[in-house]
Amino acid sequence: TAVAGYWRALALPYHETMEMLQGDLFVRKATVEYLGSARYDEQCEVGIRCERIGNSSMLLQAALFRGEALLVHGELVYVFADPATQTSKPVPPELRAVLTDFEAGETMVDVRVGTWDELGREAQSIRTAVFVEEQKIPAEMEWDAADAACLHAVAYNRLGMALATGRLLEHAPGVARVGRMAVLQALRGSGVGGAVLHALTAAARERGEHQLLLHAQASAVAFYRRAGFTARGAAFEEAGIPH
Repeated sequence: TAVAGYWRALALPYHETMEMLQGDLFVRKATVEYLGSARYDEQCEVGIRCERIGNSSMLLQAALFRGEALLVHGELVYVFADPATQTSKPVPPELRAVLTDFEAGETMVDVRVGTWDELGREAQSIRTAVFVEEQKIPAEMEWDAADAACLHAVAYNRLGMALATGRLLEHAPGVARVGRMAVLQALRGSGVGGAVLHALTAAARERGEHQLLLHAQASAVAFYRRAGFTARGAAFEEAGIPH
């Protein structure tokens, strides 16, 4: 579970990334050393870091903590290999660069803001995956004429993969409205959605708008509260989904 969280922190959807790199990672060796015991219902944290990258392998170190107490630590050795034959291949330089930069504390996501002509292809792909395919919203309800006039934001990872999108339109003089916020399923909880929302908020502020509103899906209310929004009005349905 922690390794999956590490890939989210890298802003790399695992399966799509491995397909792009024409390989996969296989566990070659796993070691665990127990220093202390955790009890049921205790809250623990697991840390993961990439300690070393060889020619075709990478070493992940893991540690489990209860508060400041180190309870368990271990190592995972992965080999990058051909998925069909499982014969080793050199770690791709682009993956090596992402891992090295992440461990150096660099940002993994770049958010670009622009017009539909500039960002529409990637925004459409994300919205189709999230709204049409995952949430089953009819395609004819998803696309409207407002896209051409809106300011759009799309988040990209270090490999140039589009991960999340949103749009900003004028709702009334001095009031902007955020809409069509969508994050690919594998990257939810990684902070990439917050990066898109921050970019749209900054764009509204630069335009001189003094208020920002949106129709939040009920499942995302906590996300928007953390971003500083306040719920207003009664719940309602939009496209068959509680908002």
